[in-house]
Amino acid sequence: MSDKRVENLNVESNTVLLTPGELKQKLPLSEAAAASVMEGRQVIKNILKGEDKRLFVVVGPCSIHDTEAAIEYGQRLKELSAKVQDTLYLVMRVYFEKPRTTVGWKGLINDPHMNDSFEIEEGLHIGRELLLNLAEAGLPLATEALDPISPQYLQDLIAWSAIGARTTESQTHREMSSGLSGAVGFKNGTDGGLTVAINALESVFHPHNFLGINEEGQCSIVKTKGNKYGHVVLRGGNGKPNYDSVNVALCEQALDKAGLNKNIMIDCSHANSNKDPALQPLVMENVTNQIIDGNKSIVGLMVESNLGWGNQKMTENPEDLQYGVSITDACIDWEATEKTLLGMHEKLKPVLATR
Repeated sequence: MSDKRVENLNVESNTVLLTPGELKQKLPLSEAAAASVMEGRQVIKNILKGEDKRLFVVVGPCSIHDTEAAIEYGQRLKELSAKVQDTLYLVMRVYFEKPRTTVGWKGLINDPHMNDSFEIEEGLHIGRELLLNLAEAGLPLATEALDPISPQYLQDLIAWSAIGARTTESQTHREMSSGLSGAVGFKNGTDGGLTVAINALESVFHPHNFLGINEEGQCSIVKTKGNKYGHVVLRGGNGKPNYDSVNVALCEQALDKAGLNKNIMIDCSHANSNKDPALQPLVMENVTNQIIDGNKSIVGLMVESNLGWGNQKMTENPEDLQYGVSITDACIDWEATEKTLLGMHEKLKPVLATR
């Protein structure tokens, strides 16, 4: 029995949550969705192995707060995918969890109604239903693996995962990533340094044993096999970019020294664009030119993109928000996204096949 004199003194309540198995029973993985997930994971792994010469591009909203807008974005991305598929493999960014430096909206799962009601169980339902709809449409999906419990509820629908700059150094997230079924990108630290990401890649490659939950929601000891498809994501840091050819070369050297595969992904947002969405296409152009000039280590890009340009502040009434515009980091709009990706496609067509 708990002794209330010494336990949970700062815990207001504990609410029992439905289990991962119960959520999956309510929103089961369809054959079409499963096929989409398996294909997406395999293509990305083939790119990381060098067997597929295309780049994979994780592109989409900084965070999802409106599922209707997300579905519209997905429909447009699917159409664009068909136009660039021989050079670029487009993966839709579907981020439900947002890490915070202090406080703020933590994402659709944590607070789906954006009013501090924190209906987390409803958020899990909404998130899983959206992932199912997008996967059934044939879109490979990407997210940030932030909460160590939520993967049991959603990861069966995810082709690629990111570990953010704030959590790359976390042992919990390295252990969790060693058990994820798809490839995982580790961002460099918020200071721009590579050490934490390199250490993370070495860690995630190996098996781990840690505390977690199983399909039935029971506390369990999770034993993993290790994830062979970890790679680094350069996102800049301390206000300085690190996507240029010099920093990419330094990253190649660090990976080589650690005995790791020289697979590098460039995050076109965050410090690499000084959080100015107008600079993201310039980063994409620079990376394209690096590849044309002979770079062989850059295998992917991440782009923060939405239907509308920029971002907007939260309002007391979510219905007052502008449709298709981010409420977290500023994004480029669909027109800029389409124009830049089509331009990359044309420039890279004669290059990638012989890379």
